Amino acid sequence: MTLEIDTGTGLMPVHVWEPPSGNGPGLLLLQEIFGVSDYIKERGAQLAGLGYFVAAPEIFWRLDDVDLDPDAPDLLDRAIAVLGRLDWDLAVSDSVAALEYLRGRDTGVGVIGFCFGGGLGFNVAAASTPDVLVSYYGSALPDLLELAPKVDAVSLHHFGDADEYLPPETVDRIVASLGDAEVHRYPGAGHAFDNPMPAFHHQEASALAWQRTVEFLSRTLPIEQGTS
Repeated sequence: MTLEIDTGTGLMPVHVWEPPSGNGPGLLLLQEIFGVSDYIKERGAQLAGLGYFVAAPEIFWRLDDVDLDPDAPDLLDRAIAVLGRLDWDLAVSDSVAALEYLRGRDTGVGVIGFCFGGGLGFNVAAASTPDVLVSYYGSALPDLLELAPKVDAVSLHHFGDADEYLPPETVDRIVASLGDAEVHRYPGAGHAFDNPMPAFHHQEASALAWQRTVEFLSRTLPIEQGTS
């Protein structure tokens, strides 16, 4: 279902997936640059199936003329152009508003983000206080490392060793700033390796990273925490 959250400067559309029990710890799901795509919605449904109450805000909601047709041959160029018009600070505050909505349900809360959302989630974790953070190849991380001391959430990070946007030496620098975070690196996997698009997907890395994500969440944000 979709609802609207008051950000203080407007109503932001948010996709919500409820767990079978109707209650559970909250997870803020942050999109890639392609928006809340079918892929992100699938991950939202899967997380809800595990017992989490999931909310995925439409981060591009403030922008006009956003056309991210998944069948467009120039989809990546379109998405990059949209991202270039985004106000990062507003994206952070909008995401924090969605996190506070989840926190208002009196459960534990976490953040999970992919690519653009992986970096945004890191910034959200610095600006707010989620219990856990899962970041998949956060593309903005190299520019956010000064925030690392403010991130108190128990964290899990995934990186592909064949990522052209985050090459190994850049990941080395990121990892050195992450402190006690759990980090996994995947040989042969490029950027966005969890995305099912053929241009990005790496089947083995995607499956293993998801397995590790599910295990991490079960350990750090247990379902019992939010069940009645």
